[in-house]
Amino acid sequence: MSTKTARIGAAELLDIVLDQGSFESWDTTPQQPPLSESYAADLEAARIKSGADESVLTGKGMIHGRPVAVIVSEFKFLAGSIGQAAVNRINAAITRATSEGLPLLAGPASGGTRMQEGTLAFLGMVAITDAVRRHKEAGLPYLVYLRHPTTGGVMASWGSLGHITVAEPGALLGFLGPRVYEALYGQKFPDGVQVSENLFRKGLIDAVVTPQELPELVERALRILQPSAVPASLPAPIGTTATSAGRDVWESVQISRNPRRPDTRMILASADDMLPLNGTGQGEKDPGLILALARFGEQRCVVLGQQRPRHPGTFSMGPASLREARRGMQLAQELGLALVTIIDTTGAELSAEAEEGGLAGEIARSLSDLIGLRSPSVSVLLGQGTGGAALALLPADRTIAAQNSWLSPLPPEGASAVIHRSVEQAPAMARAQRIGVDSLYGFGLIDHVVDEHEDAALQPREFAQRFCAAIAAEVSLARVIPEDHRLLRRQQKFQNLGTLGD
Repeated sequence: MSTKTARIGAAELLDIVLDQGSFESWDTTPQQPPLSESYAADLEAARIKSGADESVLTGKGMIHGRPVAVIVSEFKFLAGSIGQAAVNRINAAITRATSEGLPLLAGPASGGTRMQEGTLAFLGMVAITDAVRRHKEAGLPYLVYLRHPTTGGVMASWGSLGHITVAEPGALLGFLGPRVYEALYGQKFPDGVQVSENLFRKGLIDAVVTPQELPELVERALRILQPSAVPASLPAPIGTTATSAGRDVWESVQISRNPRRPDTRMILASADDMLPLNGTGQGEKDPGLILALARFGEQRCVVLGQQRPRHPGTFSMGPASLREARRGMQLAQELGLALVTIIDTTGAELSAEAEEGGLAGEIARSLSDLIGLRSPSVSVLLGQGTGGAALALLPADRTIAAQNSWLSPLPPEGASAVIHRSVEQAPAMARAQRIGVDSLYGFGLIDHVVDEHEDAALQPREFAQRFCAAIAAEVSLARVIPEDHRLLRRQQKFQNLGTLGD
């Protein structure tokens, strides 16, 4: 027996999400277009049924003491449909939020644009989309909570543009409403597709949360997305002397492959704040990459971290990973956050699916995006750094390396197979190709080496804490690079690699 998702009204949602007594309405009497007698009757009935004067409520309030602008649909008012008066109300609220420098939380629940108003209401989605675009271009957060149900033009405009998008459990979410689909095509739409949990599995939304959980999630996001009221002093860099303590690079390669070695998840778990995101937002999710918002000290960042596969011999990055990474790069630019990329990979996926998915092109586009990124950036060599999968996340203003990390076009065994037709010369190839931190420092690539005290796997928590401190220090140094010099400095860094010798 299926259970129907309960619909929460706009006023009830605001009572749950906003601090008690903090809501201030921005709404004025809606100016409706010319009405037919039947449409006027529909509007009057909707007002009586819903207790609202239109299908959206707008205003501002506080969430855990943080000011936030809100736009919330009232589904009981003509199924939350958007007519010209609602378009004007939404646009006015977005514009005001932008002018007041407020983050914006949207909570749509709608069947789409209002059929009684036809094409003009439909065209209103363009104006709303433009208002959201301008809000985001101002560097202000736009957060979306998709409620049951959200379909049609609303889902295809302001419902799908969030920097962070989460959804109500069990909510019906999709472009074409199932009733319309059945009327048009004479058959039922497949079950389980247009449901929030499925959208999460497919990487279309970042989380599924109840209304009661939403305030904590919004507050966590804004702790990272918004600067502190009082800027902290810049931390001093630590551990910048490159040294392998006389260790042979082949020993470092073997240490980096220890499955107990700290990974991206442990680094993020040691951050001062962290909020995981999910997928590309375009229907893909690759477990080889972790996308998150994080704060290291007072440094607010988007983090793209390669996650080592649990089973040896498997590759850790496919084309969907890089499309997810490029979502993170765009977030960093739109929100004025620093970008941190964490490299720890056995190599890119080698498969027909990866080739057909455009892996090579995604590596190229990732490189291009990173070189041209307007945000401050720090790349991190955490462990293994093999091939194009590593190169795709490498370009940055500053680069940190763990003491036993390395970077090479192929794993040493692969390089040995190419040159010697055998993997037995892997140790010699690792030395000859100069893949270790001492050489990378000498090339001019690495700025900061984090000491492992022999092996990070022996003290994983302490190492992760040292690494987080290093990230905070290097992000602070990347931030002080003048914006008009940032891209030229990156260009010169990679053009001049190796000219200093090692």
